[in-house]
Amino acid sequence: MRNVWIIARREYKHYFTSPIAYVVAFIFVFIIGWSFSSGIIQAITYLAYGQSYVPGVEIVIGLYMILLLLFSMPAITMRSVAEELKMGTMELLLTAPVKDWELIVGKWLGALLFMLTLLAVTLVFPLVLNLLVKPGIDQGTVLTGYLGLILMTASLLAIGVFISSLTNNQVIAFIINFAIVLVLWFVLQPLGSDTSSSGSQILSYMNFINHYLSFFRGTIDLSDIVYYLSLTSLGLFLGTVSIEVRRWR
Repeated sequence: MRNVWIIARREYKHYFTSPIAYVVAFIFVFIIGWSFSSGIIQAITYLAYGQSYVPGVEIVIGLYMILLLLFSMPAITMRSVAEELKMGTMELLLTAPVKDWELIVGKWLGALLFMLTLLAVTLVFPLVLNLLVKPGIDQGTVLTGYLGLILMTASLLAIGVFISSLTNNQVIAFIINFAIVLVLWFVLQPLGSDTSSSGSQILSYMNFINHYLSFFRGTIDLSDIVYYLSLTSLGLFLGTVSIEVRRWR
């Protein structure tokens, strides 16, 4: 595990020298801040007209947060392994006393730590909202919502690292990863809406967003946790296999 931590720490530090990471971080915090401000302004407007509207935690961990995660993960992970392949440093890593799974897990963990940092920054919005709303927001929903976001982020990053290990072109890695995200969300959603057949049920289960809804509603379903952990494990496993294939070429 020492090698995993060394690689993860190197990756984490690298994100703070990458312009793409800074752009993603700025857009991430800006849009969540805009969503939060809009919710507060809407509540004030309703109050001015004598109507009651109490903004909930959904203005932070709702649709905008999900969209940001789905669209920013390909940008965050597209360079993780592809850059090593392009710069020729992958050969050095393959000859170093580092196992293939340690390389992939280290890359994934570094990206995950960076995203956890961004998610931690957004926690300021629920904290402020809890102070503004009386008697306060449902803190249980905040905890389950962020747990779901972390699990979703972990699985998306695992997929992204795997895709990045397939090519030395970061743009291609981004496009393929983005296409997979679209399939897991948009394509499978209408196909899985009809639960009358076993095939539709399988497609509905594969839909990425469906498994976040229980967390968003304040409940924890074991099947949703298993789904995200399985997807994360699959991405890391396929990434490891991809590196092993390159080693034996």
